[in-house]
Amino acid sequence: MFALNQSYKKITNSQYCDPRWIFGVALVALLTFVASELSEIAFFKNAQLSSLTLGILVGIIVGNTVFSRVAKHTAVGVDFSKSTLLKAGIILFGFRITFSQVASVGLHGLVTDILVLISTFLLAIQLGKRLFKLDTQTTILIGAGSSICGAAAIMATEPVIKAQAHKVSVAVATVVVFGTISMFVYPIFFNYMNLSGTGLSEKAYGIFVGSTIHEVAQVVAAGSAVSTNAADIAVIEKMLRVMMLAPFLVVLSCWYAKQNATIDAGKHKECKSNKNAINIPWFALWFIIVSGINSLALIPEEVCEFILKIDNILLTIAMVALGLRTHIGAIKQAGVKPLLLGGCLFIFLTLGGYLINTLVAHFLS
Repeated sequence: MFALNQSYKKITNSQYCDPRWIFGVALVALLTFVASELSEIAFFKNAQLSSLTLGILVGIIVGNTVFSRVAKHTAVGVDFSKSTLLKAGIILFGFRITFSQVASVGLHGLVTDILVLISTFLLAIQLGKRLFKLDTQTTILIGAGSSICGAAAIMATEPVIKAQAHKVSVAVATVVVFGTISMFVYPIFFNYMNLSGTGLSEKAYGIFVGSTIHEVAQVVAAGSAVSTNAADIAVIEKMLRVMMLAPFLVVLSCWYAKQNATIDAGKHKECKSNKNAINIPWFALWFIIVSGINSLALIPEEVCEFILKIDNILLTIAMVALGLRTHIGAIKQAGVKPLLLGGCLFIFLTLGGYLINTLVAHFLS
């Protein structure tokens, strides 16, 4: 919230009346409306393409065609949408979670999520840096999206590591591709295990789905393909995983600052202490606070539903703005390596995630 307040002060002091801010926000709002309308079309609904995913696609199309002609007249508003409104959207995302939901999956669900998150992210760092020779930012973004909650985690990680727009877009595209594949692979996997006599119960399947699939919408689709009960458990497990976003960002911020400080020291540059270099993601802490407020059930359900609609709009706005700032040439330059990393993480989440689920269930049953 401190970060949001600082951004707000900047805008009210010098940018609020700037035509570039007004036109930029208006442009992003118009494209957000287009993305939201597209998401209601049956074809996109059946493909599980949310307004967030369509938002970045619309943004990329416009950003690589006509946006260059109006960029200098809209830059301030677009960048405001990509940063400040994104943080507001992440904070409001907390209204999707209650602590009682988290408690319902028990210690089994908690331990599973922690192990899957840590192992997937560490594997991403090792593979991305050592095997595929990817830059640190792209590696972290793909690792965060795969290990926590897809595009939302990537967007939340972006301001912490100050990643470039095209790297964020590459990461989002990667988790969308493999998360979509997961929706179809997991139910087939469940049926195969049942036929082979080593099947999962609906609860175990739900925890497996929620702890390993990328996006919430994809979790719902994969869970619903088996049963309503499996889908409910999967969503709760997924929400627990989403809740880990805040502590993850705080730890990541500290680690990333120390990494940069070490690099600067190695280049014999004068650098500040690690304490000053750390960029605390205050919006992540407010995300947890909002989740706690939601857990008290003091806010009427209708109000919460309205807030979640606003939240979806804010996140879509951020996606559109990101797309506008993404250049196809930069994505092409990234090559096939990000997809290879995402593919390796997908295989690990499916097979390694199943192994982690099985071991945790064995030792905690």
